[in-house]
Amino acid sequence: MYSSAVTKNWSTFDGIMATKPGILTDWPWTPLGNFKYIVIAPWAVHSTYRFVTDDPVDLGYSLVLPFLLFRILHNQVWISLSRYYTTKGKRRILDKGIDFNQVDRETNWDDQILFNGLLFYIGIMLLPQAKQLPLWRTDGVLMAAMLHAGPVEFLYYWLHKALHHHFLYSRYHSHHHSSIVTEPITSVIHPFAEHIAYFILFAIPLLTTLLTRTASIASFAGYVIYIDFMNNMGHCNFELVPKRLFHLFPPLKFLCYTPSFHSLHHTQFRTNYSLFMPLYDYIYGTMDETSDTLYEKSLERGEDRVDVVHLTHLTTPESIYHLRIGLASFASYPFSYRWFMRLLWPFTSLSMLFTLFYASLFVSERNSFEKLNLQSWIIPRYNLQYLLKWRKDAINNMIEKAILEANKKGVKVLSLGLMNQGEELNRNGEVYIHKHPEMKVRVVDGSRLTAAVVINSLPKSTTKIVMTGNLTKVAYTIASALCQRGVEVLTLLPEEYEKLRSLVPQECRDRLVLLTSETLASNKVWLMGEGTTREEQEMATKGTLFIPFSQFPLKQLRRDCIYHTPPALIIPKSLVNIHSCENWLPRKAMSATRVAGILHALEGWEMHECGTSNILLSDLDQVWEACLTHGFQPLLLPHHFQYP
Repeated sequence: MYSSAVTKNWSTFDGIMATKPGILTDWPWTPLGNFKYIVIAPWAVHSTYRFVTDDPVDLGYSLVLPFLLFRILHNQVWISLSRYYTTKGKRRILDKGIDFNQVDRETNWDDQILFNGLLFYIGIMLLPQAKQLPLWRTDGVLMAAMLHAGPVEFLYYWLHKALHHHFLYSRYHSHHHSSIVTEPITSVIHPFAEHIAYFILFAIPLLTTLLTRTASIASFAGYVIYIDFMNNMGHCNFELVPKRLFHLFPPLKFLCYTPSFHSLHHTQFRTNYSLFMPLYDYIYGTMDETSDTLYEKSLERGEDRVDVVHLTHLTTPESIYHLRIGLASFASYPFSYRWFMRLLWPFTSLSMLFTLFYASLFVSERNSFEKLNLQSWIIPRYNLQYLLKWRKDAINNMIEKAILEANKKGVKVLSLGLMNQGEELNRNGEVYIHKHPEMKVRVVDGSRLTAAVVINSLPKSTTKIVMTGNLTKVAYTIASALCQRGVEVLTLLPEEYEKLRSLVPQECRDRLVLLTSETLASNKVWLMGEGTTREEQEMATKGTLFIPFSQFPLKQLRRDCIYHTPPALIIPKSLVNIHSCENWLPRKAMSATRVAGILHALEGWEMHECGTSNILLSDLDQVWEACLTHGFQPLLLPHHFQYP
């Protein structure tokens, strides 16, 4: 979106980022980690006790905890809203992506809420004027508004300019400006010392109304909510302030900033210092000349052109929180069930009900790689629903609708992730290409690359493997390729042996072996699919390497064995805007089915890659070579695994 001049400014700006942490940089409770919330616990318990026992009840004191929870929810809504809109591209301001470093740096966004909560509790306990506040006083609300527009905005402008002086910037404010592309929570990512200064500043209206006895619960809560709202809005990276507001009331441009206005401060560095009111930038000549132009262009911007779509779905009810548009920090780590999910069961239940009635897919992620625009689309259905036979037609209709939507948008390739492909569901996607032979979008099930990834995950000295679990197109391809390369494939059950034998070339069928107790101990590599039982895992000897060939991780039932991740690859550094984990995969890893769609577009392959037809050995070599050529690398074996 920005010009080359601004892009050049990024590199200059990044060079200033060498920080020298000053005193009071860290929060006092940083050593507590996730147990930091214990600092507010005594106050929360005391206020609850007072609410039950006091008569009359001090409503202001009792509402502090619910208000803190509301602020957390308010911020989370902004995070999700911003990530959703910036993913689609409409009205997005800045195209540059964010990374895991930024997500980690902004994980402690709720520290300032804890800090404010402690000060509110202490203030109510120490100041007589803060006790028994009324719900509303008009004079106090007006006084708070006037004091903010005057002293607070004026003092903040000069404080902000001072923070951009090299001495303070290198020790404090550079931490905030490390985020070039802002998210709503970027607004509160500052060192502890800065937050002390900001609280003193924002306390001017609050303390003044207290001392003049015009304060009310509404003036306190309303002022803090106003600050949260404007902070979040100004850092959301998409323009949402409608132009008609400025047409109806032209002076508003001096009283209310826009997201694009503040975005320029994060890229140009020496302009647009104002808090929420650009008035002081106009007065002191620090208004960026491109502010109006960027505002207009951002509002007019449409949705992104998309080249590759990865179509996936929700897995468990709790997976809703692991989406990129869900809990940002949680999504930046591989999915696993966490203790706090028990507390979120009301929201989980509501989300499940919502998905029952809301059948439209949505965009969850955007990336770019070698001039390709990539998106991930989510079908709001869970694993369990895919397993229900009576839901088969409805789910197929949703997948078909997504493919036709991609075709309408001019998408080159659509890859089918997780359970969106399957022989029983849609013959690995073949149903759609037969039904719509005229469509231009190419449908990819990723079987070739998935098989190639599994084969190349085997230790180099492997001479035999055990294959078990539900046999799929990928399993048949792997077995056939390994037999042709001289590797023995052993099966546990006669029916598995017969299925593989019918699909393996005749000249190498002698390398298919039905496993016996005598050959069990010498096999240290097992390839496992869905449906693998506990008993089958228990049959493996100590130190066995389990490699899944399905897209889902294996249940880790053995502490004395090694579990590999599902088929995936490490992404090249040039693939940008990766800051969340794909389901259970580690950071900077991408599922083989998702990478397959990207490779299909990069190589310009014109055929569909789906259906039940056999895959040739040369096809595996072709896709693996393309994978390495474009910088994708296999995930390494766990470091503690030593293959004998």
